[in-house]
Amino acid sequence: MEPTIACVVPCHNEEAAVGKVVRDLRAALPEADIYVYDNASTDRTVEIAREAGAIVRTEPRKGKGNVIRRAFADVDADALLIVDGDDTYDASRARDLVDLLFEGPYDQVVGARRVTVDGAYRAGHAAGNKLLTGAVRSLFGNDVTDMLSGYRVFSRRFVKSFPALAREFETETEMTIHALHLRLPTAEVAVDYRVRPAGGESKLRTYRDGWCILRVILDLARRERPSLVHTLIAGVLALVSVVLGIPVVTEFVRTGSVPRLPTAVLAAAIMTIAALVLLVGYILESLTHMRQEQSRLVHLAYPAPVRSPRHIAHGVGTGPVPVRKPLGGP
Repeated sequence: MEPTIACVVPCHNEEAAVGKVVRDLRAALPEADIYVYDNASTDRTVEIAREAGAIVRTEPRKGKGNVIRRAFADVDADALLIVDGDDTYDASRARDLVDLLFEGPYDQVVGARRVTVDGAYRAGHAAGNKLLTGAVRSLFGNDVTDMLSGYRVFSRRFVKSFPALAREFETETEMTIHALHLRLPTAEVAVDYRVRPAGGESKLRTYRDGWCILRVILDLARRERPSLVHTLIAGVLALVSVVLGIPVVTEFVRTGSVPRLPTAVLAAAIMTIAALVLLVGYILESLTHMRQEQSRLVHLAYPAPVRSPRHIAHGVGTGPVPVRKPLGGP
């Protein structure tokens, strides 16, 4: 049976680029179903997408995360590729990403952005990407080079085990951490990243979206690494308690009395709170472990992506991929 491939193109006011993106995807993956998800556009995005041959669907709630949540629920395929509709990613490389997914097999292949022209990144975006990627490396311990890439292909089992809770551009962060925390096999392919075509406008807001992504990272750390977060909080509280309590204990050893009783009570109360915070962290860690086991079982309920015998026999999709970098184990 032939493996099914679907492409999802989230769009909000992308009339200047969506037609070319759809045509490039059609040329690279003629067997794929191409879905353009219109996200409350007010221009001719829908009309141009239909003219280019895409299947157009609508998600009225604004935000890329809402589009991904809807698409992952509605679209069923052995390999599902997402790419932004602004033509900043090289959609003609879609075949390389899909072939590598089947060849691995991997659960996620990321198109890591390679800037080839000046001005592709807006001011502050490159630095923000490095900062946020570094935060994820520190918290989740893996070598991710482009955490915020919007050019990815997923296996069916990734899609169906992914909770898709994000609402806006933080969805890529959520995808990355989902793969890292479940240790899903992932690889990267370097793809050119270019400036938007004339008439296109970036939907990213550097500071607001950067803060949203950082907030998501911290929230995911709290939910996915509760023992670490609670240990840090408990450590700070314990340190405060010790600083307050040492003078009281010293005075008691020297004189046999406790003249600063309120300080002693406060120090003891803070130390008790620190112990409770630490205990809560370990309880939440156990619950997190149970949730991860459930996600893993959902993931394992679907087979790994496999290229069909006909494709192998005819050499379809068996050529070398120029750049590949495995990031995670099975």
